[in-house]
Amino acid sequence: MRFRPRWFLFAISLAESTVASLPSPRGPIVDLGYAAYRGYFDSAHGLNIWKGIRYAAPPVGKLRWQVPVAPHADNGVVSAVDQPPVCPQSGAARTPAEYGFVSGSGDEDCLFLNVYASLGASDLPVLVWIHGGGYSVFGATNDPSPMMNTNDNQFITVEIQYRLGAFGYLSSEEVKSRGHTNVGLLDQRFALEWVQKHIVRFGGDPSRVTIGGESSGAGSAMLQALAYGGEEFDLFRNVIAASPYSPPIYQYNDQEPTRYYDYFAELAGCGSGAVNNTFDCLVDAPTEVLQNASGIVSMSGDLFGSFAFSPVVDEDFITTRPSQQLLHGYVSGQRILVGNNANDGVPLSDPNVTDHDALNRHIARMFPRFTGDETALLNHVYQTQFSQPTNDHPRFDTLGDSGPTALNQSEMATGLQQTAFNIYAETTFSCPAQWLAEAFSYGPRRAWKYQYSVTPAYHGADLQATFPTEEGTWPSSDFNHAFHKMWGNFIIHETPVISISEATGNKSNATVPVDCRHHGKNDNDNIRWPSFRLDQQWQIDLNTTGGTVRHHVVTPSLSYYLREGDGVVNTFRLGDAYSWEGGRGHRCAFWRGVSASVPQ
Repeated sequence: MRFRPRWFLFAISLAESTVASLPSPRGPIVDLGYAAYRGYFDSAHGLNIWKGIRYAAPPVGKLRWQVPVAPHADNGVVSAVDQPPVCPQSGAARTPAEYGFVSGSGDEDCLFLNVYASLGASDLPVLVWIHGGGYSVFGATNDPSPMMNTNDNQFITVEIQYRLGAFGYLSSEEVKSRGHTNVGLLDQRFALEWVQKHIVRFGGDPSRVTIGGESSGAGSAMLQALAYGGEEFDLFRNVIAASPYSPPIYQYNDQEPTRYYDYFAELAGCGSGAVNNTFDCLVDAPTEVLQNASGIVSMSGDLFGSFAFSPVVDEDFITTRPSQQLLHGYVSGQRILVGNNANDGVPLSDPNVTDHDALNRHIARMFPRFTGDETALLNHVYQTQFSQPTNDHPRFDTLGDSGPTALNQSEMATGLQQTAFNIYAETTFSCPAQWLAEAFSYGPRRAWKYQYSVTPAYHGADLQATFPTEEGTWPSSDFNHAFHKMWGNFIIHETPVISISEATGNKSNATVPVDCRHHGKNDNDNIRWPSFRLDQQWQIDLNTTGGTVRHHVVTPSLSYYLREGDGVVNTFRLGDAYSWEGGRGHRCAFWRGVSASVPQ
């Protein structure tokens, strides 16, 4: 298989208690009360699939920047076989087009979801998947069928779309007073309420819902767990968060979101010279004008890989900064499976840090609110004085618990360039993952933590394993099987711990952690993967070895190595998350200490 970065794939891109999938020569029909939808049967995967189910009314006209509302009744049977239109796309600043984080047209009428369910499904647990993309791009385009098949189709998957960019996260004093901020998150919440009301008609159990996502999808899952101060609403039971994206989060009326609001309004022709007041003007503006403005604002930022529009502290849905709420363990949900990637700093961090001056400018752009003392402390914590300024040393993966560390070494870069990558990775992904694991370690809650280290393990690479485009493709059929069983076991049985045979693919040269004192005597025993605790911060490192190593070039500033071929085997091992990579837990404590200045 020719490996492609995951960001390419999108760009190329009856009764309440029983299943109400009525037999039809043209596909299964489900009656939701407000509308009936006809899906199709995928014989290759043994699944009934409905695509483009409307869960909320079109958020257009007077419903722009307002809370989502229930859809109108639709007479007749609606075809649900085609992928729904994506929401308007707003790209990332200064990133090459090859990365796929680019602005593009979409449809404001995009509040749809897709459902995948087995034939005869009844009382099955449910995965609600929230797609990533910086709260600004992509849609419900992932295919969960292979992962469902690996788990004997014993859970249902719901993939949701939500408003993106300025349409989902426009914020200012005026937006707060005339409409609502964070409406993208409110869309997600409305979809979760839809699941509680309707999933039984597809054979799902609304009391066993796991919300999950990757990147901003994982960040969204985190914010749903933090919503309204972490108060329990029984919308979900467990959480999966893969590299939870946590960019700076400002107060709804802070200078930063207000500046973006003003620029957006100006580009839309709704600035100070507009006939109507700004908000009313934006509500009445043509969608093409607003989509263009959202894209321009988002891609015009000075900070590489940044998106202009993201969640804010609105003092309602989000009551305080996530790092502080997580510190006190104020979360909803009972269990979490949370992870990060070994090289999450690529590709959304500046790839042009060539010396100490460039690093200082990079830090100043990333953290403009830092005091001189905070900047000095950052340089001390990350040992920048010991890093080579150049990025021309041999690149190789770090082990995590011995030898060179991610402070200045990876297969992506060395020296200060790697330092810059690691600073971005830890403040934006790795430390939020650490804080989530800690928060779910309080009281009766439980957490399991992992690191996805399969070469190249850049941000988003794990989606190749989560949603392989073909069964048994990269990184390997054995790895995908093990990874799918971990996630599926968590969704179905509320633990990601799997058997030795499932983890090794029955390969004698594969390695996994076992407890030889009590287990590990045969392949039916489970691997050793203790839950994460504050006093014993276990994480499992998921990697592969063997095979043929191939160099892959994306752009002149981004290349990496891959392991391919029949010789690739799994190598999983336990590590201490706190001491990982030369003391990541200590650095995460630093980020929490300066979180008011990030802010996060």
